[in-house]
Amino acid sequence: MRLIHAWLKAGVLDNGQWLFPEAGTPQGGVLSPLLANIALHGFETFVSRNGRKHRVVVLRYADDFVILCDDLTTLLEAKSRAEEWLSKMGLRLKAEKTHITHTLNEHERHVGFDFLGFNVRQYRVSKYRSHQRHAGYKTLIRPSRQATQRHLREIKATIRRLRGAPQAALIAELNPKIRGWTLYYQSCVAKRVFAKLDSQVYYKLSRWAYDRHKRKTGGWRYDRYWKRSGTRDEFTDGTSTLIRYEDMPITRHIKVRGDKSPFDGDWVYWGARLGRDPTKPKRVIRLLRQQQGRCPRCGLRFTAEDVLEVHHQDGHHNNNRPANLVLLHAHCHDAAHGQRCE
Repeated sequence: MRLIHAWLKAGVLDNGQWLFPEAGTPQGGVLSPLLANIALHGFETFVSRNGRKHRVVVLRYADDFVILCDDLTTLLEAKSRAEEWLSKMGLRLKAEKTHITHTLNEHERHVGFDFLGFNVRQYRVSKYRSHQRHAGYKTLIRPSRQATQRHLREIKATIRRLRGAPQAALIAELNPKIRGWTLYYQSCVAKRVFAKLDSQVYYKLSRWAYDRHKRKTGGWRYDRYWKRSGTRDEFTDGTSTLIRYEDMPITRHIKVRGDKSPFDGDWVYWGARLGRDPTKPKRVIRLLRQQQGRCPRCGLRFTAEDVLEVHHQDGHHNNNRPANLVLLHAHCHDAAHGQRCE
């Protein structure tokens, strides 16, 4: 798959002349992506029209976008159309951050691309380890090297800054950073990266302990700050424990249906997807997600218009153990009780 990975550089019109300032809306602010999405509305549709014989796909988040196509000539035409559309708004592609690459073969010294902290690349494998339609390679999305190194630098700076702080204070600072980073990458192929980060953080914490007790032995420092839990070491003071990257389970992202919105009132769809809805009982949402939005009796999907009932499988309404409960359509619930009465 050939693609263009590009960033934008914005300008302003002053007396008929376009100026490109070095500063504008702060990067990372909540307003920056919103303004970019408003300004660039319609950009994807205009660029993707270029693909007649070869399909052109545009992926964009704020001012960072990727154009995908399997034909180089069509891709270059899409790039020209992108520059044409952007020039009318006083925008241009940032040359040093715009490049053409290939996700499988090397092109202009690049293979794959980084986008929003993820690295997307294809790897050659045997036909028995790849999808039938794409025999010979598989696509892996991983945390990018730059994002991983940037996170490690932040962890290192935090540990160094808290060299004189109690262990509980260090854990309280590190846990939100680790949890947030792993939650962001939990939907991609990140297990190896998580394991590597656990190892590197362990060495940084060992150095932290050494700086505090240089005259003590390594065994003493280990007994002071680490406790054995099963088959692994836990950095803990007995009250608070440092979470590990590997403890975050990998959960594949399921794309949101194109006709769905969190404000459309379809509590069944969003309850099954997100596992929460403040307007419904918690056990209903838990069963809804556990059953993946389907009625186990008829096999049909629940809809927002359906009347749903919590059914006790053993017939005893005082037995509210999770294993005894199941969510059914109202008519399926009546049929289940009708069979019981017969």
